[in-house]
Amino acid sequence: MRKISILGSTGSIGKQTLEIANDNEDIKICALSANSNIALLEEQARTYKPEMVCVMQPEQAKELSLKLRDTNVKVVTGVEGLIEIATLDSIDMVVTAVVGMIGIRPTIEAIKAGKDIALANKETLVTAGHIIMPLAKECNVRILPVDSEHSAIFQSLNGEDSSKLSKILLTASGGPFRGKNLEDLKNVTVNEALKHPNWSMGRKITIDSASMINKGLEVIEAKWLFDVGFDQIQVVVHPQSIIHSMVEYIDGAVIAQLGTPDMKLPIQYALFYPERRTLAQKKLDFYDLTNLTFEKPDLNTFKGLSLAFEAGRLGGSMPTVLNAANERLVDKFLNNEIKFLDIQNTIEDVMNKHNIINNPNLEQILEIEQWTYKEVESRCYK
Repeated sequence: MRKISILGSTGSIGKQTLEIANDNEDIKICALSANSNIALLEEQARTYKPEMVCVMQPEQAKELSLKLRDTNVKVVTGVEGLIEIATLDSIDMVVTAVVGMIGIRPTIEAIKAGKDIALANKETLVTAGHIIMPLAKECNVRILPVDSEHSAIFQSLNGEDSSKLSKILLTASGGPFRGKNLEDLKNVTVNEALKHPNWSMGRKITIDSASMINKGLEVIEAKWLFDVGFDQIQVVVHPQSIIHSMVEYIDGAVIAQLGTPDMKLPIQYALFYPERRTLAQKKLDFYDLTNLTFEKPDLNTFKGLSLAFEAGRLGGSMPTVLNAANERLVDKFLNNEIKFLDIQNTIEDVMNKHNIINNPNLEQILEIEQWTYKEVESRCYK
């Protein structure tokens, strides 16, 4: 029996994880969390009957407690609540599907408690990979990637000697603005940016895909997950999103993982690894695959990708600045407070102002996050 806690159960990854649980009787949902969607969290709590649920704001936690007073579900709140549901004695795995750096502390505490991590929270490794990966090794905990690209790399490395890896080929769809230039992107709307051609994802990650910042974050994440240098990671734009990523070995052989654009496959693979299970989804029909194409990313138009490579190579606290600035700027764009290109331009400005701290501890990472937020807020837009 796989006993899991889902951090971010009302988001896209969390909801799909629960759908997988519906199809597998040997998954027990022990804990759930939501940022603010207490209506859906209540529904999930009544359906899956977890021991505990967490909602971030104390006022909403009180409201949810009243709604669930006829159940045995305990309601907790805030980051401390997330830590509590991530370290329950009854669980053996935590699905980290929350958005943002709020996922770092619960992940660290879950690792210390010996829980395997099904990782869907990019920010954890982007900002604290130098802390997370050694800690996981020390605690004999598995970090199992849920991102489709990292899952593809993980699967392509299975059974191979990782020391013979030459290069990771990290695929990108190109998002809704593939082929556009800077002039085209000056006045794009939120709705246009949210129209991803292949994937159904949460709003934040969809905007990140449109700007290709998402791929930059995945580059940094891949460095930590697979212990490679940045010169060993190549981003390839593959508009059809059929090849989810590839690994090239020193003899020139390239192994790829292919599949339909559906997040359930990497989620289920992480939940049950190394076992493969039947998954009710559309399968690839190779007679229909008449055209698979590949392109170089446009680093001039989508400057965020090159900024991510720069932040990763500089290391230390710079990836935190990249991530935190993007997090706040995407929120501003979604609220129509800034323009689309303000995202990458402001990230570059804030990175240029930052004095790098080498090997930052968790407290310093969180302080840099707040410094970055203040820098973003201090700028004038439009």
